[in-house]
Amino acid sequence: MKANVQTGSRRHRIHARDVTIFKAIGYPFLAIFAVLCLLPFLLVIGSSFQSENEIARLGYRLIPKHFSLDSYRSIFQNPGSIIRAYGVTIFVTVVGTAASTFINMMTGYVLMRRDFEWRNKFSFYFFFTTLFSGGLMPWYMVCIALGFRDNIFALIIPGIVSVWNIILVKGFAAGIPYEITESAKIDGAGDFQIFIRLIWPLSTPVIATISLFTALGYWNSWYNTMLFIHDEKLYSLQYLLYKLINDAQALRDIASESGEVINTVPIESMKMALTVIVTGPILLLYPFVQRYFIKGLTLGAVKG
Repeated sequence: MKANVQTGSRRHRIHARDVTIFKAIGYPFLAIFAVLCLLPFLLVIGSSFQSENEIARLGYRLIPKHFSLDSYRSIFQNPGSIIRAYGVTIFVTVVGTAASTFINMMTGYVLMRRDFEWRNKFSFYFFFTTLFSGGLMPWYMVCIALGFRDNIFALIIPGIVSVWNIILVKGFAAGIPYEITESAKIDGAGDFQIFIRLIWPLSTPVIATISLFTALGYWNSWYNTMLFIHDEKLYSLQYLLYKLINDAQALRDIASESGEVINTVPIESMKMALTVIVTGPILLLYPFVQRYFIKGLTLGAVKG
């Protein structure tokens, strides 16, 4: 008995020592790695406050030598358009993410159900679309035929279904005991009731995961705006800022061809400022879904 106690005590000391060594090595390494990951974004923020001449002479700097707001003044010359574009992007992101998450969740859950006779055929159909597509022109013609020109739903509906998210949901739902569904059906619950009241509350990790993926996609989208939207009131934030940069660059090119020199348009620092304006709000979302995001992604990967 005494020997066993001594052996256990020694193992405990060795374990405590190993934990201490791991923390002493691991924590500083993780801290350095975190700083290295954060450094590029801090460089973007610092460079957004540089003047155009300073960037041309010294390059991008973490701490500006001379603090300048020229890039932000150029962007916010017409603040009404920026605010309106923010409203459009927020609406598209919120509505699109909610609708897409709900549809992809239902689709992935149905494809997991053992009592759905055609689940393998539909799964193959969805997977097939990831390998082959009709191409840009047929897709564009279908969208135009559906009335998506100068329609805000042109920014939502074309990206509402994601095969990747469906596969992720299907893999996650496979880990939920099927007996839950069977017992609910015995008690008289319908399929939609089972999904809403049982499967949905149990799927918080994967819901957070696909919601984040979808929200990022809608927030960063500008291509559909370029294809379908001609009304400036429906411009998304990303397309509006992209257009501002192109217009400023075109103005400088025209001036250069005519022999004039224009240094008043801070194009390079504007690019950095636009990055801050676009990515700042969406970065605030990640801390709230981080733990669900990691859990949902790993579970879906293991089960899928």
